[in-house]
Order: sequence, then structure tokens, then C-alpha cells
Amino acid sequence: MNIIKKIFSKSRSLEDGIFFDTIQKILGFQPANIDFYKKAFTHRSSNKLDQAGNPINYERLEFLGDAMLSAVIAAHLFNKAPNGDEGYLTKMRSKIVSREHLNELGKDLNLVRFVESKVPIQHFGENIHGNIFESLVGAIYLDKGYPFCEKFIQKRVITPYVDIARLEGKVISYKSLVIEWCQKEKRIFHYDIFEDNGIDGQRLFGVKLSIDDKVIARARATSKKKAEEKASQRAYFAFQEKIDKK
Repeated sequence: MNIIKKIFSKSRSLEDGIFFDTIQKILGFQPANIDFYKKAFTHRSSNKLDQAGNPINYERLEFLGDAMLSAVIAAHLFNKAPNGDEGYLTKMRSKIVSREHLNELGKDLNLVRFVESKVPIQHFGENIHGNIFESLVGAIYLDKGYPFCEKFIQKRVITPYVDIARLEGKVISYKSLVIEWCQKEKRIFHYDIFEDNGIDGQRLFGVKLSIDDKVIARARATSKKKAEEKASQRAYFAFQEKIDKK
């Protein structure tokens, strides 16, 4: 029995050592408490509890990481865009920390490989990538404090991706852009949504976007939200010259 325990212990230590080395390369510094980082990749399906009976998963760290990202990005924009008012700064921050962008960051680092879960990886939604990126930021804050957290965000987010001039022209949501324009121009718009099983039987949603009772764009996607956004993008390009003058 003691031999089995020793073998298991060595195996566990080896596993922890590999995780530690890999995380250190991603972070660019040596973690002080590896347990924070393990928790950052623990999915709720693992059904783990701490000694007090509290669930062990990345969701609380995700909340903390979201706050840290917002704070660091806000400070960066405040310093780099001295002429930007509150509305401008808020819009620019939203573009940087958009779900789409956070998902890209998580994918670039291949963070999903570390996730401990009872759910197969292929069943995870797209947002898992951004969620665990945020939880990693939260773990850094708890482990090393704000300065290290700021340095990591600067290295992994701001330096490679934040170009203020380029971001000014980036559209976060075509749906919001089209709706805002319609409301300003007092145009009547509505989205007609219907389930569309498609040719291969895959469950899809179809959307028709009408403006002033005229169908402007159609789209299909695996969710209502994606279909609406896709239809809105097509409508935007149809009215781009008018919308960009708003």
C-alpha cells in the first residue's frame, strides 16, 4: 500500500511540475501558489468542493479577472487617449474586452488544454476560451497582486492587440449599429426569426431583417443571436455609406 502511495505521489508531482513549467512560460514569471492556477482551469462539472463545502471552479476567478482586465485597460486608455471623453473611453474599452476578442486571446494561448472537466472539450461553447482567459487573470491577481496582473495584461493584450487608431474603426456589434441608425433616422425595423433545420437536419435559426417593411437582409446561424448579427452585418454593408455619416 505504501509503495502504491509513493508511486501515485511521484506521478502527481510530475503532473504538477509539467503544469507549473507550462504555466510559467505563458505567464512570463514564476507562480507563487500553483493552486490558484489549477482552480482557474477547473470546470464546474468536476463537482469539486473545498474543506468548507464551497464549489471549486473558475467562475469566481473569471469575475475577478474581468474586473482586473477592465481596470488595466481603462487606465491604459485614460493615459493614451487624453482627448477621449467618457463615452469614447467606454466604447474603446468594450472593443478590447469584447467576448469575441477574449475568446481569441484564450485560443492563442491554447488555454483549453488545461481545463479539468467531466464534459468533453468538443462540447464546450465558444466562450470557454475567453472565460478561462479571464479566470487566469484573476488567478494572477490573487497569486502575485496588481503589478504582475498589469504586466501580464500589458504583454498579452495591450502590446500585441491594442492599436487605438485601428480600434476606432472596429465594429463590436453590427446589430447595435443598425438599430442605432434606424432609431436616429426614425426608420421602422424588425427581425423575423424562425427555426430552420436546414438540408442536413442541423438545427439552425433563420432571420429576416426588415427596414421600413422591406426585407434588407437574410441570414442563418446556429443561434438566434448569431443569425441576427449576421443579418445586421449584411444590412450594414447595404447602408454603410448612410450609416457611417451618422
